[in-house]
Amino acid sequence: MKQNIFIIKVGFLVVFSFLFSVFNLSAQEKQYKVATIAFYNLENLFDTLDTPDKKDFEYTPEGEKKWNSKKYYSKLKNMSKVIVQIGADLTKTAPVIIGVSELENRTVLEDLVNTPALKNYNYKIVHYESPDRRGVDVALLYQPSIFKVTNSVSATLKIEGMDDFYTRDQLVVSGILAGEKMHFIVNHWPSRYGGEKRSKPKRNAAADLCRSLVDSIMAEDENAKIIIMGDLNDDPNDESLTKHLKAKKEEKETGPGELFNATYPLFQKGIGSLAYRDKWNLFDQMIVSYPLLGDDKTTFKLYKTLIFDKDFLKEEEGRYKGYPKRTHAGGVYKNGYSDHFAVYLYLIKEI
Repeated sequence: MKQNIFIIKVGFLVVFSFLFSVFNLSAQEKQYKVATIAFYNLENLFDTLDTPDKKDFEYTPEGEKKWNSKKYYSKLKNMSKVIVQIGADLTKTAPVIIGVSELENRTVLEDLVNTPALKNYNYKIVHYESPDRRGVDVALLYQPSIFKVTNSVSATLKIEGMDDFYTRDQLVVSGILAGEKMHFIVNHWPSRYGGEKRSKPKRNAAADLCRSLVDSIMAEDENAKIIIMGDLNDDPNDESLTKHLKAKKEEKETGPGELFNATYPLFQKGIGSLAYRDKWNLFDQMIVSYPLLGDDKTTFKLYKTLIFDKDFLKEEEGRYKGYPKRTHAGGVYKNGYSDHFAVYLYLIKEI
């Protein structure tokens, strides 16, 4: 079985020079465990069946997308091609854990983890059905040889005065990652449908819910290591992140009981995970709690956060050159990947 915590040796004569400034290493050789944690919006991973009470007819053979088995299995192959490469530049293997969104049900996830590219990793699934009207959910995939799940819960967003509003639940998964207790919260916040300003209160409410989940975990353990991930449909500088979730923009500003938006430095550089109307947004984010920060690498700590934006994921020509290559665009089937790039981070631990 493939292992996805990669051990690296770093020393005076070893060519990993980019690590020296981060770890402040001397000539003495050190070894680190490296684990990749990722999030990927799968962009409408639907099966081909028309499911009652879900708005999924367009993803059937008779629907607008003419969605059939050939297209479905091609989509699975494309998704697995992406997942298996996330973080592999450093670790040479697939992510330890990957949160996913825009998937229809558990069946499509089972089909995904059993694709040839992913099957040997033995990914297991944490998934609950959400009340979202389109019928899409969030989920967590993990390798049980590295991460042991101890608890999971699906939290439903309810907004006062909006009894007819339904969206994706927020998934909380707790467990032991290579000997350390860790918590993951997978999100897909309400979209900007109807306009950014008009829909803003919904995302603020989603941020409030997420913050309450964080506070509940921290009430039990003030040193809890928490990673929030997801498609938040807001940028790192929007008020949902800064005022409601209360995620700090800089690591040095983050203290005990607080959260650091590990994707904010990317946002400051103009790096995005999706493009719309000639503008890049960074909706796909990773946010970590204070105990994952710092120079003491005797326990798992954040090393680096990145966007997985390899060239094969991009449009090669035309007006949208450089944009994420989608499965459908403008009503045309393109056999692409997703309208989002994946986001991921490395956790490191000295051994």
